[in-house]
Amino acid sequence: MTFRMKLEGVYTPLITPFDAAGEIDYDALADLVERLVAAGVHGLISGGSTGENYAETVEERLALARFITERAKGRLPVIVGTGAMRTPDSIALAAGAREMGADAILLATPPYSVPTEAENAANALEIDRAADLPVILYNYPARMGVGMGTEFLDIVGQSKNVVGIKESSGDINRLHLLALDYPGIQVSCGMDDQALEFFAWGARSWICAGSNFLPEAHVALYEACAVQSDFDKGRRLMAAMMPLMRVLEQGGKFIQCVKHGVEVTGLRAGPMRPPLQGLDAAEKAELEQVIATLTAAVKDITRAA
Repeated sequence: MTFRMKLEGVYTPLITPFDAAGEIDYDALADLVERLVAAGVHGLISGGSTGENYAETVEERLALARFITERAKGRLPVIVGTGAMRTPDSIALAAGAREMGADAILLATPPYSVPTEAENAANALEIDRAADLPVILYNYPARMGVGMGTEFLDIVGQSKNVVGIKESSGDINRLHLLALDYPGIQVSCGMDDQALEFFAWGARSWICAGSNFLPEAHVALYEACAVQSDFDKGRRLMAAMMPLMRVLEQGGKFIQCVKHGVEVTGLRAGPMRPPLQGLDAAEKAELEQVIATLTAAVKDITRAA
């Protein structure tokens, strides 16, 4: 029996640390989980695109999710990503999430197949039935090929399990649509450079990869906007964070930047699995400067407040 999960706070879609041989570095992952718990994030997500799920087997993804769930020890909710090209793989991930005691699943459109709205909805409901957990939809048409349109939402929204949607389309009109026409589905910001706008329209959560390495800054923006309703402070924080948002959302090397950011904080992230390759020296230096400037600015703003 599912429950009505409240999406509030900063949820970190975890990277997957790898060693030099490309194997999962569980010790590094444990360190990252502890770092995020201590920094005050509000939830963890396993098996998202930030975690390089496309380069992992179903067995690896289940092992990662189980490890994260056990490591969290109930201190934070854990959401398991079920996105996959094959429906049977998504069903296996959803059933595994239920078996391991995860708190919810993140349910994306299968990439490349380009299903119709009705086909996509039928697929989503099949995955939902396998988990029988709270469901956060994941709308990311740039990666999946199609968006979760109104026909899809009208069908899938009838499930008692569908509690929210991570909106990563980048289309601000989608935010207006969801806020006005689908008030029963909690909206979570999935496009980092639009976080301020999402909070202004009533979003109470933010699923942000940058919180892997700058959790305090992301939590500060969430608290300013969603908790304190201090949008003047929120604008100052967002202005300080925009150079990072531009690097992450517009630089074309999203996962590479997130992993290097984790390394900058002193934790191990390791390489990407092919086909991705690491940042070059100039790109690393640019990101490191952005992080240093942002960190100082956020400290000044929060100290002044």
